[in-house]
Order: sequence, then structure tokens, then C-alpha cells
Amino acid sequence: MTPARSFSFALSVALTATMSWSQTTTTPSPAPPASTPPATAAPAESPYVLGPVTFSGLVDLYYNLNFNHPGSGFNGLRNFDLKANQFSLNMVKLTAQHDPDPLGFRIDLGFGRAFDTIHAAEQGPNVFRYLEQAYVSVKPKSAAGLQLDFGEFVTPAGAEVIETNGNWNYSRSLLFAWGIPYYHFGARATMPVGKHFNGGVSLVNGWNNVEDNNTGKTVILSGNFTGSKATWSNNYIVGPEKSGTNEGKRQLYDTTLLLTPNANTNFYVNFDYGQEHNIGKGAQHWVGVAGAARFQATKIFALSPRAEWFNDASGFSTGTQQKVKEFTMTGEFKTGDAFLTRIEYRRDWSDVAFFERGTGGLHKSQSTLLIGLVAYFGPKK
Repeated sequence: MTPARSFSFALSVALTATMSWSQTTTTPSPAPPASTPPATAAPAESPYVLGPVTFSGLVDLYYNLNFNHPGSGFNGLRNFDLKANQFSLNMVKLTAQHDPDPLGFRIDLGFGRAFDTIHAAEQGPNVFRYLEQAYVSVKPKSAAGLQLDFGEFVTPAGAEVIETNGNWNYSRSLLFAWGIPYYHFGARATMPVGKHFNGGVSLVNGWNNVEDNNTGKTVILSGNFTGSKATWSNNYIVGPEKSGTNEGKRQLYDTTLLLTPNANTNFYVNFDYGQEHNIGKGAQHWVGVAGAARFQATKIFALSPRAEWFNDASGFSTGTQQKVKEFTMTGEFKTGDAFLTRIEYRRDWSDVAFFERGTGGLHKSQSTLLIGLVAYFGPKK
């Protein structure tokens, strides 16, 4: 099947999946007699709910043009929009969720380039590669909002998320791709403290692994301050991550400040600092900062610029000692509640020759142009 036909087929599947959930209409009942008080209409049930379980999902595809035309067919320093000069399937995902009352669960199943990237370091059974999240929750009614989760869940770190439609840009930032983990497996506790603070602590196996690679455990401390116009999120992650030994801790501090001055304008600044302690050889470091904005120009169109700087001083994250900068401009067109189209230009620069150019060697920069389409369904938020 050609790339164009593959793209059309995937889009048809997304349309069919979305339409199949549309609510069935019924014939209205006769009006009651004038002497009878009008009955209150029963609320319409969501077409995405089956008993106590809520369903949602998405199909995410893109075409990426890399002006360097890399011979390998891969974009440098990308994680999900990895393939160059071709149509590609980023993700197909289905979520089933039941909010704890006091027991609940969530399962995110899927496949595609994003799932391959997320689980690239996973050493457990192959079935884990299709899981983004799978956990059960307990929220006692008398525990003042305390919630306990057990299983696999996405990391609290970072300003972006795995799902494209949850972000402002299509491509992920350097910090998201190279500075933080994707997911953890273990136990998590979160609890609101007052009206403006939510705290959390997790005890997990480590970074991006369901089955641990050593006997040590990783601790995650989280604290989020929320106001009417700003949210400040902080995360500290520490634990042994080397295979077969508990010596040499990895540490990460991640913080994001989100500003929402009005309904149509948003800004965030994200900062990450990490270090990996080597046994008897000092430590490797990485540090970066990213800033982005979103301007909702009309009901259907938004514009989102992003800029960042990332210093992989020891080559721990990218495999090369380098300082990288990137600038991204994303235009978003939203059609109804089910379809999202993004057109994005991005340019990356490094202080060393890192990006592949044709088959003739490496270059210090890379420019790409991408069009992405996301079709999704689920309850309106």
C-alpha cells in the first residue's frame, strides 16, 4: 500500500471509529397535558460511557519533510516525529478509565512510533510495549482527597505529554525527548493540601522500565501550586538506574511555570537539571530551558511558538557532548471536537556537526516542515 493510500486508510478508520460512537436519537414523547407540570428532561448519556467505564482514543499521523534529506531517513534529536520525508503513524491509542469511587482503574493501550520510542529501553515482556499506562486507584472517601495508584503511570515531569493533542506543538521539546523519563512502574500517592497546593510522592522501579534492572528503588517528590492565572509544578526524582547495581544515583529536578493571563493567551517556561553519578568517575550532567506560548487567534486557529536551549555537557542524553538550540512555530486548525491539524516548521542547531545531511556527512543544523493530523474521541472536557 502506498504512503498516500495508507494515510487515507488510517484517516477513514479514525472517522469510522468516531462516528460509530455517535448517540442514537429517539422519537420525542407526546407533550403532556396543559394541566401537568412540564417534566424535567433527563440528561443525555455520553456515547463514550459503558456502565462505569469511560472510553477515549485517538489516531495520530504525520508527514515530515527534512530539508537535509538524511540518508538514513531519520530526523536527528526527535522522538515521536522520527521518520523523515515520508508519511508515518505516530500513535493509535484506546483508553478505558473508571474514576475511583473509592476504587478505579485506567488502561492506555496502543501502538505506533510513539509507543516504540517510549519502550525502547524496556527489557520486560514484549506485551509491555503496547502499554502507556495500566494502574488501579484507591481514593478513600474519608481521606481528604488522598489517592493511591498502583501500576504503570506516566511521569509527572515535563511541560508536555505523550499525546499530541495535549500539547501546543506537534513535535516534542528537547527537554521532553532527552531530559526526562516517559513512565514509571510502582506506587504513587497524591493529595491536595488547601485550595492551592497538591503534593505527591511515588516509589517506583526507575526510569522507563516495568521490570526493575536492579534491587534499588527510585523516589519521586512532586508539588504543584495553582492559582487563578498561574500554575507552578515541581518534581524531584532520585534513585539508582544502572543495571545490576544500586551504586551511582541519577537525579533530576524539573519545574514548569504556566501563565494564563486570559482565555486566549498562555505561556510556559520549563527548566530541567539532571545528573548521573558514575561509580568512581564523577558525574554526568544535562541542563536545559524551554519557553513556549499559545495564541488562540480564532475559534478554530491557534499559533504556538517555542524556543529552547539544551546542554548535554557529558553526552549522557544524546550520545554527543553538545549544546543544542531549537525554534518551532506551529499553526493549529481545529475542526469541531474530533479533528486537529497542525502545520509546523522547526529548526535545530548544535555547536557540533550532529545532524545527518544526505549521505555526505554531518551538519550543525536541521530544518523540517511537518503536517500532522489527529482524530480523537472521548467525553468533552
